[in-house]
Amino acid sequence: MSPFSLFYILLMTLAWVVAIPFLIIQLFKKKYRSSIPARFFCIKNPPLPQDGVWIHVCSYGEANAAQILFNKIKSEDLRITATTQTGFKQISEVSQNSRYLPFEPLLLWWLKPQKVLVVFEAELWYLLFLLSKKRGAKTLLVNARISDKSYAKYKRHAWLYKRVFANIDEVYAQSETDAARLKELGADNIKVMGNIKFANIKKATKKYEKNTDVFVCAASTHENEESLILEGFRELKLKKPNAKIAIVPRHPERFDKVDRMMRSFARLHDWSYHRFSSNKNFESDLVLVDALGELVNVYAISDIVVLGGSFEPIGGHNAAEAAQFGCKIISGEHYFNQKEIFEGIEGIKIVSKADLAEAMMYPNLLDSTVIKKKASTASIMRSINSVL
Repeated sequence: MSPFSLFYILLMTLAWVVAIPFLIIQLFKKKYRSSIPARFFCIKNPPLPQDGVWIHVCSYGEANAAQILFNKIKSEDLRITATTQTGFKQISEVSQNSRYLPFEPLLLWWLKPQKVLVVFEAELWYLLFLLSKKRGAKTLLVNARISDKSYAKYKRHAWLYKRVFANIDEVYAQSETDAARLKELGADNIKVMGNIKFANIKKATKKYEKNTDVFVCAASTHENEESLILEGFRELKLKKPNAKIAIVPRHPERFDKVDRMMRSFARLHDWSYHRFSSNKNFESDLVLVDALGELVNVYAISDIVVLGGSFEPIGGHNAAEAAQFGCKIISGEHYFNQKEIFEGIEGIKIVSKADLAEAMMYPNLLDSTVIKKKASTASIMRSINSVL
Protein backbone atom coordinates (compact mmCIF):
# COMPACT_ATOMS: atom_id res chain seq x y z
CA MET A 1 0.00 0.00 0.00
CA SER A 2 1.03 3.61 -0.56
CA PRO A 3 2.27 5.78 2.34
CA PHE A 4 -0.99 7.75 2.09
CA SER A 5 -3.08 4.59 2.46
CA LEU A 6 -1.10 3.47 5.51
CA PHE A 7 -1.46 6.93 7.06
CA TYR A 8 -5.20 6.93 6.33
CA ILE A 9 -5.66 3.52 7.93
CA LEU A 10 -3.73 4.64 11.01
CA LEU A 11 -5.79 7.84 11.27
CA MET A 12 -9.13 6.04 10.90
CA THR A 13 -8.08 3.38 13.41
CA LEU A 14 -7.18 6.09 15.92
CA ALA A 15 -10.55 7.77 15.29
CA TRP A 16 -12.28 4.43 15.91
CA VAL A 17 -10.49 3.88 19.22
CA VAL A 18 -11.23 7.44 20.41
CA ALA A 19 -14.90 7.06 19.45
CA ILE A 20 -15.51 3.84 21.40
CA PRO A 21 -16.76 5.53 24.62
CA PHE A 22 -19.12 7.73 22.59
CA LEU A 23 -20.37 4.70 20.65
CA ILE A 24 -21.11 2.85 23.87
CA ILE A 25 -23.18 5.81 25.10
CA GLN A 26 -25.08 5.89 21.80
CA LEU A 27 -26.07 2.24 22.32
CA PHE A 28 -28.71 3.45 24.77
CA LYS A 29 -30.60 4.97 21.82
CA LYS A 30 -32.96 2.52 20.18
CA LYS A 31 -32.07 3.58 16.64
CA TYR A 32 -28.42 2.54 17.11
CA ARG A 33 -28.79 -0.71 19.06
CA SER A 34 -28.25 -2.93 16.05
CA SER A 35 -26.24 -0.67 13.75
CA ILE A 36 -23.42 0.33 16.16
CA PRO A 37 -22.49 -3.23 17.25
CA ALA A 38 -22.62 -4.37 13.62
CA ARG A 39 -20.81 -1.43 12.01
CA PHE A 40 -18.17 -0.66 14.61
CA PHE A 41 -17.54 -4.07 16.22
CA CYS A 42 -18.77 -6.50 13.52
CA ILE A 43 -21.05 -8.22 16.03
CA LYS A 44 -23.51 -10.48 14.17
CA ASN A 45 -22.15 -8.97 10.97
CA PRO A 46 -19.94 -11.57 9.22
CA PRO A 47 -18.18 -10.88 5.91
CA LEU A 48 -20.15 -11.22 2.70
CA PRO A 49 -19.55 -14.37 0.64
CA GLN A 50 -16.96 -13.61 -2.01
CA ASP A 51 -17.17 -13.47 -5.80
CA GLY A 52 -20.53 -11.73 -6.11
CA VAL A 53 -22.08 -8.42 -7.15
CA TRP A 54 -21.87 -6.20 -4.08
CA ILE A 55 -24.27 -3.23 -3.97
CA HIS A 56 -23.84 -0.69 -1.18
CA VAL A 57 -26.53 1.83 -0.22
CA CYS A 58 -26.70 4.27 2.64
CA SER A 59 -30.27 4.37 3.89
CA TYR A 60 -33.89 3.48 3.23
CA GLY A 61 -34.28 5.82 0.23
CA GLU A 62 -31.24 4.47 -1.61
CA ALA A 63 -32.27 0.89 -0.79
CA ASN A 64 -35.63 1.53 -2.47
CA ALA A 65 -33.96 3.12 -5.49
CA ALA A 66 -31.54 0.21 -5.82
CA GLN A 67 -34.38 -2.31 -6.00
CA ILE A 68 -34.33 -2.11 -9.79
CA LEU A 69 -30.74 -3.39 -9.75
CA PHE A 70 -31.45 -6.01 -7.09
CA ASN A 71 -34.14 -7.44 -9.35
CA LYS A 72 -31.79 -7.72 -12.34
CA ILE A 73 -29.06 -9.68 -10.52
CA LYS A 74 -29.28 -13.40 -9.79
CA SER A 75 -29.96 -14.04 -6.11
CA GLU A 76 -26.87 -16.26 -5.79
CA ASP A 77 -24.69 -13.39 -7.04
CA LEU A 78 -26.27 -10.58 -5.02
CA ARG A 79 -24.60 -9.12 -1.92
CA ILE A 80 -25.90 -5.93 -0.27
CA THR A 81 -24.74 -3.60 2.50
CA ALA A 82 -26.31 -0.53 4.10
CA THR A 83 -25.20 2.12 6.57
CA THR A 84 -28.35 2.94 8.53
CA GLN A 85 -30.78 0.79 10.48
CA THR A 86 -33.71 1.58 8.17
CA GLY A 87 -31.55 0.86 5.14
CA PHE A 88 -30.48 -2.49 6.58
CA LYS A 89 -34.07 -3.43 7.42
CA GLN A 90 -35.00 -2.81 3.79
CA ILE A 91 -32.13 -4.79 2.21
CA SER A 92 -32.48 -7.69 4.64
CA GLU A 93 -35.89 -8.35 3.08
CA VAL A 94 -34.23 -8.67 -0.34
CA SER A 95 -31.33 -11.04 0.30
CA GLN A 96 -29.91 -13.20 3.08
CA ASN A 97 -26.52 -11.89 1.99
CA SER A 98 -27.24 -8.47 3.51
CA ARG A 99 -24.98 -6.77 6.02
CA TYR A 100 -24.17 -3.45 7.66
CA LEU A 101 -21.09 -1.79 6.13
CA PRO A 102 -18.37 -1.83 8.81
CA PHE A 103 -16.38 1.26 9.72
CA GLU A 104 -13.45 1.65 7.33
CA PRO A 105 -10.47 0.12 9.26
CA LEU A 106 -12.51 -3.03 9.90
CA LEU A 107 -12.79 -3.56 6.14
CA LEU A 108 -9.15 -4.67 6.11
CA TRP A 109 -10.15 -8.13 7.36
CA TRP A 110 -13.91 -8.03 6.71
CA LEU A 111 -13.92 -7.30 2.97
CA LYS A 112 -13.71 -10.39 0.73
CA PRO A 113 -12.96 -10.32 -3.03
CA GLN A 114 -16.03 -9.52 -5.17
CA LYS A 115 -16.55 -9.39 -8.92
CA VAL A 116 -18.25 -5.97 -8.87
CA LEU A 117 -18.78 -3.22 -6.31
CA VAL A 118 -21.71 -0.85 -6.98
CA VAL A 119 -21.97 2.12 -4.60
CA PHE A 120 -24.93 4.50 -4.54
CA GLU A 121 -24.86 8.31 -4.61
CA ALA A 122 -22.35 9.84 -2.20
CA GLU A 123 -20.91 6.95 -0.16
CA LEU A 124 -17.33 7.89 -1.05
CA TRP A 125 -15.39 5.76 1.45
CA TYR A 126 -11.68 5.63 0.52
CA LEU A 127 -10.91 2.15 1.88
CA LEU A 128 -14.13 0.68 0.51
CA PHE A 129 -13.07 1.45 -3.06
CA LEU A 130 -9.34 0.92 -2.55
CA LEU A 131 -9.63 -2.54 -0.98
CA SER A 132 -12.38 -3.67 -3.35
CA LYS A 133 -10.29 -2.63 -6.35
CA LYS A 134 -7.11 -4.25 -5.02
CA ARG A 135 -9.01 -7.48 -4.35
CA GLY A 136 -10.27 -7.73 -7.90
CA ALA A 137 -13.62 -5.93 -8.12
CA LYS A 138 -14.80 -3.68 -10.90
CA THR A 139 -15.92 -0.53 -9.09
CA LEU A 140 -18.93 1.63 -10.02
CA LEU A 141 -20.41 4.75 -8.45
CA VAL A 142 -24.04 5.08 -9.56
CA ASN A 143 -26.71 7.76 -9.19
CA ALA A 144 -23.84 10.00 -8.17
CA ARG A 145 -24.58 13.54 -7.07
CA ILE A 146 -22.93 16.53 -5.44
CA SER A 147 -25.58 18.79 -3.90
CA ASP A 148 -25.30 22.58 -3.88
CA LYS A 149 -24.99 22.57 -0.11
CA SER A 150 -22.18 20.00 0.04
CA TYR A 151 -20.25 21.18 -3.03
CA ALA A 152 -18.02 23.60 -1.11
CA LYS A 153 -17.15 20.92 1.47
CA TYR A 154 -16.21 18.45 -1.25
CA LYS A 155 -13.97 21.05 -2.90
CA ARG A 156 -12.14 21.70 0.38
CA HIS A 157 -11.31 18.00 0.55
CA ALA A 158 -10.65 17.51 -3.15
CA TRP A 159 -7.19 16.10 -2.33
CA LEU A 160 -8.91 13.13 -0.65
CA TYR A 161 -11.67 12.61 -3.21
CA LYS A 162 -9.13 12.58 -6.03
CA ARG A 163 -7.63 9.50 -4.37
CA VAL A 164 -11.07 7.97 -3.90
CA PHE A 165 -11.96 8.39 -7.58
CA ALA A 166 -8.62 6.89 -8.60
CA ASN A 167 -10.10 3.55 -7.50
CA ILE A 168 -13.49 3.96 -9.22
CA ASP A 169 -13.74 2.52 -12.73
CA GLU A 170 -17.01 4.11 -13.84
CA VAL A 171 -19.19 6.94 -12.54
CA TYR A 172 -22.89 7.34 -13.44
CA ALA A 173 -24.02 10.88 -12.59
CA GLN A 174 -27.58 12.13 -12.08
CA SER A 175 -27.11 15.31 -14.15
CA GLU A 176 -24.68 17.30 -16.28
CA THR A 177 -24.09 19.58 -13.28
CA ASP A 178 -23.23 16.62 -11.08
CA ALA A 179 -20.93 15.25 -13.79
CA ALA A 180 -19.02 18.54 -14.01
CA ARG A 181 -18.59 18.69 -10.23
CA LEU A 182 -17.50 15.06 -10.02
CA LYS A 183 -14.95 15.62 -12.78
CA GLU A 184 -13.58 18.61 -10.87
CA LEU A 185 -13.09 16.33 -7.86
CA GLY A 186 -11.11 13.85 -9.92
CA ALA A 187 -13.72 11.46 -11.32
CA ASP A 188 -13.12 9.93 -14.73
CA ASN A 189 -15.17 7.86 -17.18
CA ILE A 190 -18.40 9.68 -16.26
CA LYS A 191 -21.77 9.03 -17.87
CA VAL A 192 -24.96 11.00 -17.22
CA MET A 193 -27.81 8.56 -16.60
CA GLY A 194 -30.47 10.67 -14.86
CA ASN A 195 -31.78 9.80 -11.43
CA ILE A 196 -32.29 6.08 -10.91
CA LYS A 197 -35.19 6.89 -8.57
CA PHE A 198 -37.21 7.67 -11.71
CA ALA A 199 -36.40 4.21 -13.11
CA ASN A 200 -37.74 2.39 -10.08
CA ILE A 201 -40.65 4.26 -8.56
CA LYS A 202 -42.18 2.16 -5.84
CA LYS A 203 -45.74 1.10 -6.63
CA ALA A 204 -48.69 0.89 -4.26
CA THR A 205 -49.21 -2.55 -2.73
CA LYS A 206 -52.55 -1.91 -0.98
CA LYS A 207 -55.72 0.02 -1.74
CA TYR A 208 -57.20 2.17 1.02
CA GLU A 209 -60.36 4.28 1.17
CA LYS A 210 -59.97 7.99 1.89
CA ASN A 211 -63.64 8.87 2.67
CA THR A 212 -63.18 12.59 2.03
CA ASP A 213 -62.97 15.11 -0.79
CA VAL A 214 -59.61 16.47 0.42
CA PHE A 215 -57.04 14.05 1.82
CA VAL A 216 -53.63 15.40 2.83
CA CYS A 217 -50.46 13.39 3.37
CA ALA A 218 -47.63 14.94 5.38
CA ALA A 219 -44.79 12.77 4.10
CA SER A 220 -41.42 11.93 5.67
CA THR A 221 -41.68 14.67 8.28
CA HIS A 222 -38.93 15.73 10.69
CA GLU A 223 -38.71 17.59 14.00
CA ASN A 224 -40.72 20.86 14.00
CA GLU A 225 -42.43 20.08 10.72
CA GLU A 226 -45.48 18.23 12.06
CA SER A 227 -46.64 21.18 14.15
CA LEU A 228 -46.16 23.55 11.19
CA ILE A 229 -48.16 21.29 8.89
CA LEU A 230 -50.94 20.78 11.44
CA GLU A 231 -51.36 24.55 11.72
CA GLY A 232 -51.71 24.72 7.96
CA PHE A 233 -54.18 21.85 8.02
CA ARG A 234 -56.25 23.70 10.65
CA GLU A 235 -56.67 26.57 8.18
CA LEU A 236 -57.64 24.13 5.43
CA LYS A 237 -60.20 22.45 7.66
CA LEU A 238 -61.92 25.79 8.34
CA LYS A 239 -62.67 25.92 4.61
CA LYS A 240 -63.04 22.17 4.05
CA PRO A 241 -64.50 20.66 7.26
CA ASN A 242 -64.41 17.17 5.78
CA ALA A 243 -60.65 17.32 5.10
CA LYS A 244 -58.40 14.66 6.67
CA ILE A 245 -54.66 14.29 7.08
CA ALA A 246 -52.21 11.44 7.54
CA ILE A 247 -48.79 12.26 8.99
CA VAL A 248 -45.92 9.89 8.16
CA PRO A 249 -42.77 10.73 10.20
CA ARG A 250 -39.47 9.91 8.51
CA HIS A 251 -37.91 8.18 11.52
CA PRO A 252 -39.70 5.43 13.50
CA GLU A 253 -38.07 6.48 16.77
CA ARG A 254 -40.16 9.68 16.64
CA PHE A 255 -43.53 7.90 16.36
CA ASP A 256 -44.37 8.16 20.06
CA LYS A 257 -43.42 11.83 20.27
CA VAL A 258 -45.50 12.72 17.21
CA ASP A 259 -48.35 10.62 18.63
CA ARG A 260 -48.46 12.76 21.78
CA MET A 261 -48.46 15.97 19.77
CA MET A 262 -51.20 14.84 17.36
CA ARG A 263 -53.34 13.46 20.17
CA SER A 264 -53.13 16.80 21.98
CA PHE A 265 -53.89 18.75 18.79
CA ALA A 266 -56.93 16.57 18.09
CA ARG A 267 -58.33 17.12 21.61
CA LEU A 268 -57.78 20.86 21.31
CA HIS A 269 -59.87 21.06 18.13
CA ASP A 270 -62.31 18.25 18.97
CA TRP A 271 -61.11 16.14 16.04
CA SER A 272 -60.90 12.36 15.79
CA TYR A 273 -57.48 10.73 15.84
CA HIS A 274 -55.88 7.29 15.77
CA ARG A 275 -52.60 5.52 15.11
CA PHE A 276 -52.52 3.49 11.92
CA SER A 277 -50.95 0.53 13.72
CA SER A 278 -54.05 0.22 15.90
CA ASN A 279 -56.62 0.74 13.14
CA LYS A 280 -55.51 0.38 9.53
CA ASN A 281 -57.81 2.92 7.93
CA PHE A 282 -58.03 6.68 7.38
CA GLU A 283 -61.44 7.44 8.83
CA SER A 284 -60.21 9.85 11.54
CA ASP A 285 -59.49 13.53 10.97
CA LEU A 286 -55.87 12.91 11.97
CA VAL A 287 -53.98 9.65 11.44
CA LEU A 288 -50.42 8.92 12.48
CA VAL A 289 -48.93 6.38 10.05
CA ASP A 290 -46.56 4.60 12.41
CA ALA A 291 -45.47 1.86 10.00
CA LEU A 292 -42.72 1.51 7.40
CA GLY A 293 -43.56 0.75 3.78
CA GLU A 294 -47.00 2.39 3.79
CA LEU A 295 -46.11 5.81 2.44
CA VAL A 296 -46.64 4.95 -1.24
CA ASN A 297 -50.03 3.45 -0.36
CA VAL A 298 -50.97 6.71 1.35
CA TYR A 299 -49.81 8.68 -1.69
CA ALA A 300 -52.19 6.64 -3.84
CA ILE A 301 -55.24 8.14 -2.08
CA SER A 302 -53.81 11.63 -1.45
CA ASP A 303 -55.02 14.83 -3.05
CA ILE A 304 -52.30 16.98 -1.47
CA VAL A 305 -48.84 15.91 -0.34
CA VAL A 306 -46.80 18.17 1.94
CA LEU A 307 -43.27 16.85 1.51
CA GLY A 308 -41.23 16.84 4.72
CA GLY A 309 -37.52 17.30 5.17
CA SER A 310 -37.84 20.59 3.29
CA PHE A 311 -39.19 23.01 5.89
CA GLU A 312 -36.10 22.40 8.00
CA PRO A 313 -32.57 22.31 6.47
CA ILE A 314 -32.69 18.54 5.89
CA GLY A 315 -32.47 18.50 2.09
CA GLY A 316 -35.91 17.18 1.13
CA HIS A 317 -37.12 13.73 0.13
CA ASN A 318 -38.04 11.90 -3.07
CA ALA A 319 -41.13 13.43 -4.68
CA ALA A 320 -41.39 10.89 -7.50
CA GLU A 321 -43.48 8.37 -5.56
CA ALA A 322 -46.19 10.97 -4.98
CA ALA A 323 -45.90 12.49 -8.46
CA GLN A 324 -46.67 9.16 -10.15
CA PHE A 325 -50.23 9.55 -8.83
CA GLY A 326 -50.50 13.18 -9.98
CA CYS A 327 -50.74 14.43 -6.39
CA LYS A 328 -50.59 18.16 -5.73
CA ILE A 329 -47.22 18.50 -3.99
CA ILE A 330 -46.14 21.28 -1.65
CA SER A 331 -42.48 21.47 -0.60
CA GLY A 332 -40.45 23.76 1.58
CA GLU A 333 -37.43 25.63 0.31
CA HIS A 334 -34.78 23.23 1.66
CA TYR A 335 -34.86 20.53 -1.03
CA PHE A 336 -31.17 20.75 -1.97
CA ASN A 337 -30.60 16.95 -1.86
CA GLN A 338 -33.49 16.38 -4.28
CA LYS A 339 -32.77 19.06 -6.86
CA GLU A 340 -32.48 16.62 -9.77
CA ILE A 341 -35.71 14.84 -8.76
CA PHE A 342 -37.57 18.14 -8.47
CA GLU A 343 -36.29 19.29 -11.87
CA GLY A 344 -37.77 16.13 -13.36
CA ILE A 345 -41.27 16.83 -12.03
CA GLU A 346 -43.65 19.55 -13.19
CA GLY A 347 -46.08 21.22 -10.80
CA ILE A 348 -44.37 21.11 -7.38
CA LYS A 349 -45.28 24.17 -5.30
CA ILE A 350 -42.28 25.54 -3.37
CA VAL A 351 -43.21 27.71 -0.36
CA SER A 352 -41.62 29.16 2.74
CA LYS A 353 -42.71 28.18 6.23
CA ALA A 354 -44.72 31.37 6.48
CA ASP A 355 -46.62 30.61 3.27
CA LEU A 356 -47.39 26.93 3.91
CA ALA A 357 -50.78 27.51 5.55
CA GLU A 358 -51.98 29.71 2.68
CA ALA A 359 -50.86 27.10 0.12
CA MET A 360 -52.78 24.39 1.97
CA MET A 361 -55.89 26.57 2.32
CA TYR A 362 -56.43 26.84 -1.43
CA PRO A 363 -55.91 23.37 -2.97
CA ASN A 364 -57.68 24.44 -6.16
CA LEU A 365 -54.76 26.76 -6.91
CA LEU A 366 -52.24 23.91 -6.78
CA ASP A 367 -51.16 22.03 -9.91
CA SER A 368 -51.26 18.27 -10.29
CA THR A 369 -47.72 16.94 -10.73
CA VAL A 370 -46.32 15.17 -13.80
CA ILE A 371 -43.01 13.27 -14.13
CA LYS A 372 -41.16 14.51 -17.21
CA LYS A 373 -37.72 12.85 -16.99
CA LYS A 374 -36.82 9.16 -16.93
CA ALA A 375 -33.62 7.23 -16.24
CA SER A 376 -32.16 3.98 -17.58
CA THR A 377 -30.05 1.32 -15.88
CA ALA A 378 -29.04 -0.35 -19.16
CA SER A 379 -25.45 0.97 -19.14
CA ILE A 380 -24.95 -0.07 -15.51
CA MET A 381 -26.18 -3.59 -16.17
CA ARG A 382 -23.97 -3.92 -19.26
CA SER A 383 -20.99 -2.95 -17.11
CA ILE A 384 -21.92 -5.44 -14.39
CA ASN A 385 -22.63 -8.27 -16.85
CA SER A 386 -19.30 -7.73 -18.57
CA VAL A 387 -17.50 -9.30 -15.62
CA LEU A 388 -20.02 -12.01 -14.70
